Amino acid sequence: MIPQTLSPLQPAAWQAVLRDAISDPAELLQLLELDEELDRVTATSGFPLRVPRGFVARMRKRDRNDPLLQQVLPLRRELDEAPGYATDAVGDLAAIRTGGVVHKYRGRALLIATGACAVHCRYCFRRHFPYEQINASRHGWRAALDTLASDPSLEEVILSGGDPLSLSDRRLADLAQALDGIPHLRRLRVHTRLPVVVPERVDEALLAWLARGRLQRVLVVHVNHAQEIDAAVAGAFRRLADSGITLLNQSVLLRGINDDARILAELSERLFDCRVMPYYLHLLDRVRGAAHFDVAEDRAVGIMRALAARLPGYLVPRLVQEQAGEPNKLPVAW
Repeated sequence: MIPQTLSPLQPAAWQAVLRDAISDPAELLQLLELDEELDRVTATSGFPLRVPRGFVARMRKRDRNDPLLQQVLPLRRELDEAPGYATDAVGDLAAIRTGGVVHKYRGRALLIATGACAVHCRYCFRRHFPYEQINASRHGWRAALDTLASDPSLEEVILSGGDPLSLSDRRLADLAQALDGIPHLRRLRVHTRLPVVVPERVDEALLAWLARGRLQRVLVVHVNHAQEIDAAVAGAFRRLADSGITLLNQSVLLRGINDDARILAELSERLFDCRVMPYYLHLLDRVRGAAHFDVAEDRAVGIMRALAARLPGYLVPRLVQEQAGEPNKLPVAW
């Protein structure tokens, strides 16, 4: 149930924040007091800049190597061809079922809830995904719900996108209620970056539907660097945890951003302070346009060994790699 104080026509504060996101590289560089040459950046590759102003406020001014800036600033090098990098890096398209459902792994299926995101991360493995054709919310949820209901082997449904929390709480509450009614489902998992880049998203309306229902709720957030977690983000995480939501984090190992055991240890400690458990550390999905973020597997293994020497085991995320056609994410031995 959505609180009665929120009328159908009344926009939430987080929606205003989304509308005010930065989409012009020149404006972003100006705000950060950088004299970066604009011929090094581009917004014409079909995946334009999009970043909320609150996330920009956490970036260091006059620092072109800021780890948050590097995640979102589009560079011309994204247009360079790199062998082995594809538009469908993890084989999603081969696993599409009716209604925008992706079914790769036994017992769980992923629902492409929307193509909209609050932030365009330059390494995104779905940056080329055909959301206009494959989107469960495009014509309502009926086809997706029928697909999920018809397969009794499924125990968990994962809302993904895009970012599912970019949808309104009314639409998400209706979907969650319908999923609660599928008897063989046990868990509802939501993959989102919105509480990180727009912590205002964690409001009463969100908690009202997310914290209630038959299905166990799991929220998987995406943080790559401790600098992303300011007081507002920490507060959002704690409100979610106080509502009984299981909170996990997945990161991507990114060259020049977090490919250092000290940085990853600081991230794990900061997450745990906010009641979020480190979950996965992904090797880069080899999507076209993201080759400059790649960290070689042997170097990743060395980083993990150093990280394990710094932290208790429960704070060490699992190093994994997703490969098309495999029955699960593959652990990378270290």
